[in-house]
Amino acid sequence: MRIDFDPADMSRNEFYRLLTAVVVPRPIAWVSTYDPYSDSANLAPHSFFNIASVTPPVVQFSSVGRKDTLRNIEATGQFVVSFAAEGMEQQVNESATDFPHGVNEFEAAGIASEPSVRVKPPRVAESPVALECEVHSTLGIGDSTVVFGRVVHAVVSAAVLADGHPEIAKLRPLSRLGKDEWGTVAGVQSISRIRHAEWQGPAGRN
Repeated sequence: MRIDFDPADMSRNEFYRLLTAVVVPRPIAWVSTYDPYSDSANLAPHSFFNIASVTPPVVQFSSVGRKDTLRNIEATGQFVVSFAAEGMEQQVNESATDFPHGVNEFEAAGIASEPSVRVKPPRVAESPVALECEVHSTLGIGDSTVVFGRVVHAVVSAAVLADGHPEIAKLRPLSRLGKDEWGTVAGVQSISRIRHAEWQGPAGRN
């Protein structure tokens, strides 16, 4: 038995809570921007985050509503996505606080920053990965704006690399789930993609 949910019969927040509970786990884009008007940095987590393109390398995240992150990106055309790793839960959560406009979340939450190489917004110093981005385009959908950022520089800590490639057991990414739940990596398995020449029928049915 399954229960039907019709968004037309539900409030915006009710269906939002349903969506965020079933579209899981969601990677966290810890987005830093620069406010040219107050000459300060902004830092906020966004869990509607993914890869949009490989060539050119483009990542995307959605801003629900018009927040400082989106305003700063529109003003400067730049942002940085820092990786949210296990052990940084409290810092990530504190940076999501609805501080007044112009407050520097790095300073308010005691999060160390470091200069970026190609863009003005700073990176999270303790984050093992950072993607420096220039805006490719934005797309307004309903009450949200999808931001597409072309990655112009990436930095990865040597501590999370194995044979030159990021390793999930060392990265230990955080993810957002439903309600106030957060996820960590567990039960990882490796399954190779099957080429058609090697296809032998559905697994477990021969």
